[in-house]
Amino acid sequence: MWWLSTRRHGGQQPKKADESALSQILSENEDERRDVNAVDSDGRTALLFVSGLGSEPCVKLLAEAGADLDHRDNSGGLTALHMAAGYVKPGVVKLLAGLGADPEVKDDRGLTPLDLAKEILRVTPKGNPMQFGRRLGLESVIRNLEEELFEYAEVQEILEKRGKGKDLEYLVKWKDDSDNEWVKAKFIAEDLVRDFEAGLEYAVAEGVMG
Repeated sequence: MWWLSTRRHGGQQPKKADESALSQILSENEDERRDVNAVDSDGRTALLFVSGLGSEPCVKLLAEAGADLDHRDNSGGLTALHMAAGYVKPGVVKLLAGLGADPEVKDDRGLTPLDLAKEILRVTPKGNPMQFGRRLGLESVIRNLEEELFEYAEVQEILEKRGKGKDLEYLVKWKDDSDNEWVKAKFIAEDLVRDFEAGLEYAVAEGVMG
């Protein structure tokens, strides 16, 4: 691929993002410049590759050059956010979200990047020192995606609660009529939580009588 370089290591040639080469290509005149959204046989663009590789500088360069942030490949329907989440690149996840990548795009299995990260975390062994860093990275990915998803969402009503401490969650009803969802307490407005804990109920007035 034109956006990648290779290096020999142990007889293999792992790919890595080449920021300087990419920058040079993107700065060429229009006749020589490559299509920033060109795809390979799996339908993957440069952005998907560098996101999976964890190269924040390359992600930024491609985004500034007009890369499609929500492009889905044809080998699973993965986006750049899916790649960053799946390969445990929390910095790239945060960068893509800040650039405007849609965290709610689903892959061919119906999984959002957040769903994918949670799925991988569930099968990553606990108590294994070799997996400790991976679990921390996945938790960071999940935290970044949750912050992006719930930052602008409006809760109409809290229905139930479960868990304690940092694991405390509330089942919320969204104002946009999306499916009810369990959400960490820190993502819900404090006044709504206080009202729920006080046993207050919400109602919608049908009309003013006098």
